[in-house]
This record gives sequence, C-alpha cells and structure tokens, in this order.
Amino acid sequence: MFFARKPKTIPAASDALAGRNQAIPTASNHFVNGNPLAGPYPEGYEKFQVGMGCFWGAERIFWSTPGVYVTAVGYGAGHTANPTYNEVCSGQTGHNELVLVVFDPKKISFEDLLAIFWEGHDPTQGMRQGNDHGTQYRSGIYVYSDSQRDAAQTSKKGYTLSLQKSGFGSITTEILEAGPFYFAEEAHQQYLAKNPGGYCGLGGTGISCPIGKGAAA
Repeated sequence: MFFARKPKTIPAASDALAGRNQAIPTASNHFVNGNPLAGPYPEGYEKFQVGMGCFWGAERIFWSTPGVYVTAVGYGAGHTANPTYNEVCSGQTGHNELVLVVFDPKKISFEDLLAIFWEGHDPTQGMRQGNDHGTQYRSGIYVYSDSQRDAAQTSKKGYTLSLQKSGFGSITTEILEAGPFYFAEEAHQQYLAKNPGGYCGLGGTGISCPIGKGAAA
C-alpha cells in the first residue's frame, strides 16, 4: 500500500501507532529451503538483521548465498508492536523493512555477508532506496553482539572510502543493536520465489571494498 504523504522522519514512540499484543499470522517454514523461519536454529549459528530498501529483493540476495541457513522478512527498529505491512508503509510505526539472516559462520563469515549488504544496495540515499520513498526503506544493520557491531563499523569505514572515491555521497546506514523482529505476513515471505517476475526494487552499488570484503585498515 502506498501513501501520498509519507513522513520523512521516524516518529517518536509517543506518536507511533499502538499496535497489538498478538503476532500477525505468517509462514512457519521457508518457501525455498523448508527451514523454520523462527527457529529453533542449529547450535553455533548466528543471525543479524538488515534493511536495504524493499525487503522482497533484499531477502532473495541472502537466501541465495551459500552458508545462509534461513531468511525471513519482517519489521524492526521501530516502535509499534506486531505491526502490519500497511501500518509500516504509513510511516507511523517507525519500523524498517528488514531481512533476518541466520547463517553458519563455519561456511560464511559475517564480514562476507556485510560485503553482500553494502554492494547489494545504495547505502547513501537516506530515507529511500531507488524509487521507494519512506522511512521503512532506510539502510540499516542490526547486530546481536559487540563483535558484530565492531565488524559492521569497520566495514562501514572501508566502504565509505570506496563509495566516496566512486562519486557516491555519504553513507546513511544506521548500525544498531537488534531489537524485536516482527515477522511479516506470509505473502511477503520469500516473495520473489513465489512471484519470480515480481518487483525487486534494489540497485546495488557494485563497489567492492579495495582493502577486502568489508575490512578497513
């Protein structure tokens, strides 16, 4: 659902929609690989959340990556409990459209996944991504540990240099501790597997970090 006048700033908690106590219905298992969306996940696996614009295209990038166990789309980094898609699109929940990524660190590193994040979208656009405008399309990395936060900050420094040299603007990506992840409705889960010709909405920078995948000196 699209709104003609979306707010350009994240609302304060006191101004956000009230939400609900119960989670909205969603899928139990991944449409592509059959793994459980909400777990339990195998011991030793790690997870993080990312915002890269429309979550349909962003999720496909990660579920197609070897070493990723499962992905899911949802809402986070906002205020409203258990929001619906329409509520998030109104700009009145504060949420971002996110992809939850669960991965095996023995098969792929967090740093390599960060490289996919940076190169899979344009992290310099603020509250938009391409033709999609609104606070729910902002670039973000949401971490579960200090080591993930440090790696994200380090990779941000490296890609800042790369993007500036290539004529891009300043990175606007927020790096925050992961909060509650509210799973989106079933129709949105693995949307592009169910609708191969559907809207993707991503335009990656194609910029590789010159000093390694996400690494900075």
